[in-house]
Amino acid sequence: MNETSQLSYFRAAFYCRERRSIPVVRKFARKALVEWECEQRADDVLLCVTELATNALRHGVPPGRGFKVHIHLERVDGTIRLEVHDSGEGEVCPAEVPPGPEDEGGRGLLLVAAVADAWGVKERNPGKIVWCEFSVVRN
Repeated sequence: MNETSQLSYFRAAFYCRERRSIPVVRKFARKALVEWECEQRADDVLLCVTELATNALRHGVPPGRGFKVHIHLERVDGTIRLEVHDSGEGEVCPAEVPPGPEDEGGRGLLLVAAVADAWGVKERNPGKIVWCEFSVVRN
């Protein structure tokens, strides 16, 4: 198989620990989806990349460090895998009690669980990888 064609279905980028990174992350993911002609799940992917990147900034990236975002299209089964890599400590789990209507946070992983087909957490040294997957039918 041609290595160049496989690489075209994988994107990775590094972002600084800054709030202004979030719209850039969304633009990065949107561009990959358009190039891969996988826009039918774009809203779901963009919601999840926003939530996971925001969680990385708020809870997973120590000061002076950044985070990585990987997005990959598996051509054989039509799965988009999104990963956010951070270097911080801590566990990732949805809130045990859903947030109340006045609460400002606590919904991110609940949203990811609701719209992604699968999600989870993997260890890395240092830190963790929070991932989610979406089944797509390519045009």
